[in-house]
Amino acid sequence: MSAKILDGRVRASQILASLKEKIHSAARAPGLCAVRVGDNHASEIYVRNKIKCAQEIGIRSVLHALDKQISEPELLRLIHELNHDSQIDGILVQLPLPAHISTEKILQAISPVKDVDGFHPENIGLLSIGKPRFVPCTPKGCLDLIQASGLDLLGTHAVIIGRSNIVGKPMAQLLMNSEATVTVCHKNTRNLKNFTQQADLLVVAAGSPHLIKPDFIKPGAVILDIGINRLPDGKLIGDVDTEGVMSIARAITPVPGGVGPMTSAMLMENTWIAYTLGIQHSHRYPE
Repeated sequence: MSAKILDGRVRASQILASLKEKIHSAARAPGLCAVRVGDNHASEIYVRNKIKCAQEIGIRSVLHALDKQISEPELLRLIHELNHDSQIDGILVQLPLPAHISTEKILQAISPVKDVDGFHPENIGLLSIGKPRFVPCTPKGCLDLIQASGLDLLGTHAVIIGRSNIVGKPMAQLLMNSEATVTVCHKNTRNLKNFTQQADLLVVAAGSPHLIKPDFIKPGAVILDIGINRLPDGKLIGDVDTEGVMSIARAITPVPGGVGPMTSAMLMENTWIAYTLGIQHSHRYPE
């Protein structure tokens, strides 16, 4: 047996093609604004790829590339302006921010109906009660790939490694909302292998190269590898020893080409949702 490859590039292209058709028929192009602070090389690449993806399917994209010395009040003023811009449906602030700026304050300042990253406390709360508006893009993409694997989540034991607000915690909420039994592990979990060997579904977001070896895997498990680790020779690998587990797992996402493309596609889908919400409700962010 060899594990099925859950190809995020193929699935993402299908989602984007469908969105492009909807956008072509829309009253106006949805607007997405990206805010990047400083000259972090990785952030620059991520934002550039998101802008390119948006443009390819007809989303009007705006980039604010700001000096790393910008003050917190200045950044908050920009967010306030974007909240009230009727042509901007989605706002994303690329993380990390410089140390002198409070990430919490900035994310809370974004209108919850324009928060296409799904990080605003209101949107996190809606997800936690099973009535999501915007779901963080990486967990949302993971759920789509899980469904594509054919795994029935009802009663499935899902083990998540990583408890970040961006991936681990919202992933746990999504899976619980889908009737899975969820265990969340992290860097302080003892006897990690004891948990992973029980997993029908294993979601790994630890940021640790090849943390998960073949003896960590339950035969027939579905594995989503969210880790992206760059080796000294420049090669990208995940948190899972993919080659080693191929004969054990039922399905697995590759690195690269698995979850990454889905994250971008889900950002575009969230922007479309924000646009439709705006059309339906003519929303304005309260003063």
